[in-house]
This record gives sequence, C-alpha cells and structure tokens, in this order.
Amino acid sequence: MKISAKDFFKCDSGATSIEYAFIASLIAVVIVISVTILGNNVLKLYNSVLAGYPE
Repeated sequence: MKISAKDFFKCDSGATSIEYAFIASLIAVVIVISVTILGNNVLKLYNSVLAGYPE
C-alpha cells in the first residue's frame, strides 16, 4: 500500500484523539491545582480553629 506525501500530510485521523488527550490533560492540571489550593485553605482553617481552643 503506497501513500504519497500529499496524502500522508492530508490525513488527520489521529488528530481527534490527540486533541482529546490534550483537553483531558488540561482538565487534570486544573483539578490538581484546585485541590491543592483548597487543601491549603482547609488546613489553614483547621489550624485557626485548633489555635482557638485552650490546651
């Protein structure tokens, strides 16, 4: 099966899966960043509540 260079560069059958993988990786990065920020805020809140109680 011979494919010319013109046909090879015109073919975009794998482009959709690469785009989906890129979108999924961006979503994963956003989730990691938001969980990290939320976790730090919850830790600060926990420590401030804990500091308010006498020992």
